This record gives sequence, structure tokens and C-alpha cells, in this order.
Amino acid sequence: MRVLFVCTGNTCRSPMAEGYMKSMGFDCESRGLAADGSPVSENSAAVMQEMGIDISKHISKQLTAEDVKNFDTIICMSKSHCNYLKSLGMECEVLGDGTSDPYGCDITTYRNCRDEIVDALNNRFGKVTVMDNSHLDGVVNIENVCFSHPWTKDGIIEAQQNRTHFFVFEKDGCVMGYVGITVVLDEGYITNIATLPEYRNKSVASALLTKLNDFAKLQGLCFISLEVRQSNQTAISLYERFGYKTEGVRKNFYDAPREDALIMTKRF
Repeated sequence: MRVLFVCTGNTCRSPMAEGYMKSMGFDCESRGLAADGSPVSENSAAVMQEMGIDISKHISKQLTAEDVKNFDTIICMSKSHCNYLKSLGMECEVLGDGTSDPYGCDITTYRNCRDEIVDALNNRFGKVTVMDNSHLDGVVNIENVCFSHPWTKDGIIEAQQNRTHFFVFEKDGCVMGYVGITVVLDEGYITNIATLPEYRNKSVASALLTKLNDFAKLQGLCFISLEVRQSNQTAISLYERFGYKTEGVRKNFYDAPREDALIMTKRF
């Protein structure tokens, strides 16, 4: 899913939205209705850097008719932006209740604007968080839907107690996807990564893999490794996009149906 964020000058609000969603693993860009090639505002860059997100190299771009063809969803930062685009026959939506333009205001106003945008994006798309007991039933449901030999709730709890970390992508209390990674010294092994069928192709798996990258850096891991069915080209392509490379084969690793597994590894 490709998302386009639109504001007025593409120097304040929409670059912050773009930067945050890219940090979550989403495929997105931003444009302005009156952009003139200006750099991102200093305050926007500063408050995003407080979150560890660098948007300092962003240059504003004008929205074009061609852009509309290249994105699945267009999200406007205010109702006036949305109404204008709809008057031109474009399909779009407003982020939350709309966000006021902080242009020319102090750093506190920008910080409040950033927080408003982040909260609205999490409400709209969901977010990645550490699994807790409230997520267990959702994770078990994903296992039962997605795998021929699913983990049980007891198995997941036991794994959690033995060096396996779980992260979920959730929205409105619904667990849309999850990933588990077992850590041994400075090595990481993905146990499972899965998304409910109705939420596939919506950047859920990308967000989970992005979270694993951040986790690996914080933990000082030297690599993350996983197995994937040799025929699962969609998953293989996704892993390759995140820097995983095939480093081996496990013969007859999978049952129902029996199939070899590729060993794919991302090294840090």
C-alpha cells in the first residue's frame, strides 16, 4: 500500500507524517498544494529528530496529477486540502480531525503538532507494540489461520519466557500481525512472522520488520536469520527489500505441504 500525504507547502505537516510512517516501514511520500522546492522547516526537522527520525534532507514537492495515479491512498492534513482535492475529482481523506498549520510558530507548537499527527496516524493505520497478555488470543488466532502446525498459547508463553521477544501490530484492539525473535547472545532468529489475510499488502509485515531492525540495533545483534518456504516469492521479495540474503537451504523443512526452506539472513 502506497500512501501520499498532502498539506499546503510540504514543509511542515506532511513531511512529519511521511517521516513517521517511513520509520514504521510504510511506503509513503508527501506533497504540497503550493510547494516551491523549499527545504523542510527547521522546527519540523528538530521535533522529528527528537523521535530519532531524520527528515532534514526533505525538499518540498508540488502535487501533480501523475502523483494521484501512483498512490493507493491520499491523506490530507486538513479538511480544506481534502475538500479542494475532492472538487477536482480526487479520492482522499483527512487525517483525524485535521491538523492546524504550525508554520511560523514556536518549537512547542511544532511538537504538539507532531504528537497530534503521530496519534492520528496510529489510530488510522495501527502501530507496533511489545506483546503482552492482552494480545495472546490475537496471536494464537493468527497462528491458527496462517499455519498448518500453529503454536499454542502455552507454547507462545513458554517461548516468551525463554529468550523470545514478540511484537504485534494492532489497531483498535485487533492484532493484525505479529513477529517473534529468539535472541542467543548477539544472534537473532525469527520464529514466525505472520499477518491476517485481510490485512496483507497494507504494510503490516513491513512495519514489523522495521521494528526488528530497531530492536536488533538496540540489542547489538550481529544478524537476524529466518526460514521461508522456497515457493513463497512474495515473502522472499519482502525480506530482500529489507536486506535479507539467501545463505542456505534446509531440505524438507516444511510439512503440509513438504517443501525446502531458504535460510535468509540480514547482517548488521
